[in-house]
Amino acid sequence: MDLVGAQEIADMLGITRQRVGQLARNDSTFPTPVADIAAGRIWKREDVERWARETGRLGEEESR
Repeated sequence: MDLVGAQEIADMLGITRQRVGQLARNDSTFPTPVADIAAGRIWKREDVERWARETGRLGEEESR
């Protein structure tokens, strides 16, 4: 399982970590984290990539 945190998502989408936090809090379609640890929330990369493609934030060629 390939896991990502806010910084990896920010890098993937070309946005800030703070914006990732806003999306996670305010966008009901943003994937649910699989864990919330002391270092922060953790998501499955495939869930974030799927969400990003479906919302037009990530093209097919940009996904891993």
